[in-house]
Amino acid sequence: MKLLIVEDEVRLAEAIGQIMKEQHYQTDLVFNGKDGLYCGLSGEYDVIILDVMLPGENGFQIVEKLREAKIQTPILMLTARDNVSDKVTGLDKGADDYMTKPFIPEELLARIRALSRRQGEVIVEEMVFGDLKLNLSTNDLWCKTKSIHLGYKEFEVLRILMSNIGKIISKDTLINRVWGSDSDAEDNNVEAYISFLRKKFHFLGSKAEITTVRKVGYRLEESK
Repeated sequence: MKLLIVEDEVRLAEAIGQIMKEQHYQTDLVFNGKDGLYCGLSGEYDVIILDVMLPGENGFQIVEKLREAKIQTPILMLTARDNVSDKVTGLDKGADDYMTKPFIPEELLARIRALSRRQGEVIVEEMVFGDLKLNLSTNDLWCKTKSIHLGYKEFEVLRILMSNIGKIISKDTLINRVWGSDSDAEDNNVEAYISFLRKKFHFLGSKAEITTVRKVGYRLEESK
């Protein structure tokens, strides 16, 4: 698989490139919007990883121009901003998926694999764990025929847990990913949203559980 990484933070771009190299993916790195657009227009990539804030053309402009040129390469946008409007803008311009920094490498790889399976289509429509289905377009959580809408932070916490089945996710990771590393959020904020999700699992009658691993974090499991 051949990937294009468009990221002006050189260290981050190189780190992503190393992750991809370890997976035996071929990667090209560019560090500004002009070069990113030029390379993207070649149509030779299986997936494009595209930062939003770039010198020259920004990520939104690049996505729009690629789609106008009928380039259907799947695009995963990266940004340090977790503003919902930015996510909506990116998807409306033609991006296929969206991640905020910092991110977990395993989740990035999983999303790239999903995007590469069916080029040119929006791939990540829902996530499934046990009897739960999380719709990534509507933020609705389903269990069989019953559903409930999740707020933004509830959705993001659950999405991270469902992206890392079997793994323990620390409170610090959730704070950085959901609230942002420069936020004032503390452990009790995470605990509150975990409580909200547990109540919604109960409302839906799901067998899924968010278990607490003392002094470590949380893990999504199925009750026995």
